[in-house]
Amino acid sequence: MSHLETIWAAKAAKPHPQTKDIIYARERWTTPDNDFIDIDFLHRELQPDAKKRPLWVMFHGLEGSSQSHYARAFARYAQENNMHFCVPHFRGCSGELNLAPRAYHSGDFEEIDWILRRLKVEHAGDVYAIGISLGGNALMRWAGEMGTAANPIVKAAVSICSPLDLYASGIHIGRGLNRHIYTPMFLRTMKPRALQKLAQYPRLFDSSKMLASRDLYEFDNVFTAPLHGFQNTEDYWTRASAKPHLANIQISALAINAVNDPFIPANSLPEASKVGSHVKLWQPQRGGHVGFATDCFKSFPGHLQTLPQVVGEFFNDGAVPRG
Repeated sequence: MSHLETIWAAKAAKPHPQTKDIIYARERWTTPDNDFIDIDFLHRELQPDAKKRPLWVMFHGLEGSSQSHYARAFARYAQENNMHFCVPHFRGCSGELNLAPRAYHSGDFEEIDWILRRLKVEHAGDVYAIGISLGGNALMRWAGEMGTAANPIVKAAVSICSPLDLYASGIHIGRGLNRHIYTPMFLRTMKPRALQKLAQYPRLFDSSKMLASRDLYEFDNVFTAPLHGFQNTEDYWTRASAKPHLANIQISALAINAVNDPFIPANSLPEASKVGSHVKLWQPQRGGHVGFATDCFKSFPGHLQTLPQVVGEFFNDGAVPRG
């Protein structure tokens, strides 16, 4: 059931009827190290008080983008509720290879920091941050790292189906049925992109070892970890994980994780007694990995709309669903 919920929402569920009207306006920002990132803003005419309306910022998942099914679902929700919405693309994920040797990784809270700070400066209203999967771990890692310094920047944050314990999730996705379904799906795009990076910077890594990698552990050991200052996969997954930092978060935060998420072992999910007082947990029994497709088993086809509603209620009044 967990695989069906995950795959249905991503591949088979039809979009909400209004999703087709979503138009993004892209901005390219120069990074502090003279690289660039692309940010897609929801393009829509707002009311006269538009400058003061809230801005929802979504950090996408591994190999995701503003066109991912979950991003478009949230864009539709923002459109319907007359809010600002944007998706910053991690380096190399906007359709164009970035310039620097580095790419992106699950604990990239420094990148999150300067993006959110600039957005806050440029936006008059409250800023709310959402992270999906990898993006959620990086976001929560940022919130834990910043502590009280996050308060002037972000009003509240939500992580959705994020592998907050990267080591447990990394090992889990490389085993059993996951190894045959999801691992090839990710490596199918990650390996060619790594080769493009190698063409930019010859001898950056061992191409034969990268091409021979059979799972994310082996790929990260050759590419992701050394490129971003980690000794190896174990060092990367341990140091980049947000779970040990959840107790340090000083902004209102919600971590959403379905118990049946095929990417994340249930026994690795954070416990209420071990997170800070500002952090709330919602761990429903069903939902898969960024699934939550409404009525997808009652009346085909469904569409992903539960998550934006849950997030909206949390941002508005701190409400967390039961069950």
